[in-house]
Amino acid sequence: MSPAAGRTALVTGGGGPLGRAFALALTRAGAARVILVGRGEPALADVAVRVTKEGGDARTAVCDVSDPASVRQLAAELADEDVSLLVNNAGVAGPVKPLTDVDPDEWDDVFAVNVRGVYLMCRAFLPPMIAAGRGDIVNVASVSGKRPLLNRTPYTASKMALLGLTRTLAGEVGPQGIAVNSLSPGPVRGPRMDRNFRLTAELTGCTVEQAEHDFVSRAALGRLVEEDEVARSLVAMLSMPGLCGADIDLSAGMVAPA
Repeated sequence: MSPAAGRTALVTGGGGPLGRAFALALTRAGAARVILVGRGEPALADVAVRVTKEGGDARTAVCDVSDPASVRQLAAELADEDVSLLVNNAGVAGPVKPLTDVDPDEWDDVFAVNVRGVYLMCRAFLPPMIAAGRGDIVNVASVSGKRPLLNRTPYTASKMALLGLTRTLAGEVGPQGIAVNSLSPGPVRGPRMDRNFRLTAELTGCTVEQAEHDFVSRAALGRLVEEDEVARSLVAMLSMPGLCGADIDLSAGMVAPA
């Protein structure tokens, strides 16, 4: 039986490309329901339609994961749901510029979603899991939290913080039957990486094509990672019951020495 079969999963950033990929992969793996959480209802509704077409059951909820009041309201709204899988996927890319040009507000905006948001969601949805004695939390980190990424200090620092949060929380709630792990994609093909390549080109004076080539050449496989690959990795993680406090690297070899 699939490790997702019959379970209710909550995916933050549910209206984005990776959120959509996670929702569809979990649906195909037999999830009873996927709850899509994000800031924009139209994008969430679009993913919900895709889930339904796959034969799944989707529910949407608007929430700003960086805001305590919004997360409390979300938890109250979903009090009738047996959420046994929390996928903390919401994240922002932040600025592409040298640290000395980063405004404090830009720095805080990145940490508010990428770190504070994960803390708030775990804080809100862990108690029912602990009471039930079971559950999984998967935090979507990044390979950029494990090696330098020039001109992206807020993002890389936030993802490194997320790895520390994951490992420590795993030690806290593992004894209660909850497995906490992180999934670290490398550069995932899609709008966010297109944006980053464009901004890098503007900053350095190279072409967008050269910016992409220079970045991708750091990966052992010499390519970007596909959204579906990341989503299928999430399902695979659930099939490893001994996995706890771990980070799964899916970067096409981006962590390998250059």
